[in-house]
Amino acid sequence: MQELEKKLNYTFRNQELLREALNHSSYANEHRSQGLGSNERLEFLGDSVLGFVTAEYLFARHPDSPEGELTRLRSYAVCEKSLFEYAKEIDLGDRLLLGKGEEMTGGRTRPSVVSDAFEAVIAAIYIDGGIGEAKKFVLRFVEPYVEAKPSFKDYKTILQEVVQKNQGESLKYVLVSESGPDHDKHFKVEVHLNSNVIGAGVGSSKKKAEQAAAKEALELMGI
Repeated sequence: MQELEKKLNYTFRNQELLREALNHSSYANEHRSQGLGSNERLEFLGDSVLGFVTAEYLFARHPDSPEGELTRLRSYAVCEKSLFEYAKEIDLGDRLLLGKGEEMTGGRTRPSVVSDAFEAVIAAIYIDGGIGEAKKFVLRFVEPYVEAKPSFKDYKTILQEVVQKNQGESLKYVLVSESGPDHDKHFKVEVHLNSNVIGAGVGSSKKKAEQAAAKEALELMGI
């Protein structure tokens, strides 16, 4: 416990909270006679704390980003893959209490298991030390992870969000041409709003051409 607390940079007043955060449901089921609870309830709370702290950070740190971009950044920061990476920094998988079957099938390295436990730890810190300590712990992982994310604007999604504000409007991407040898392909795509061409783009793949077409459409709209 002390070794884990050092990695967490937090010392629990009530260590039972930390122990509960490490109890996978498979372990709790095997030790039901001892009255052990699993970390599922803590995971539920930790998910909300993580989402709130991350949203608050992004709102303050990126004042010029629209709602759609903030939502994408939050999704990136709190997805299972990201939580698994955070958990590996503190060797959380090695500390989990697993049932025999879960242990034998590689539960310690399963992203779903380890990321759930990470959320449970967040909740345990929140209950034990309050929102300030939980925020400090969450941002230790989220802040550098988000800010290191390669900047990439999903123009297709932005355009879709703009169009969806008007009911009955529909977008369609049409492949106009494809040229070049297999190792050097060039695709031209048009984006249609209903029956009107509102943008065109060229790229080395259909996806890149579609992004270029959406970008041109947004620029023509003044967005």
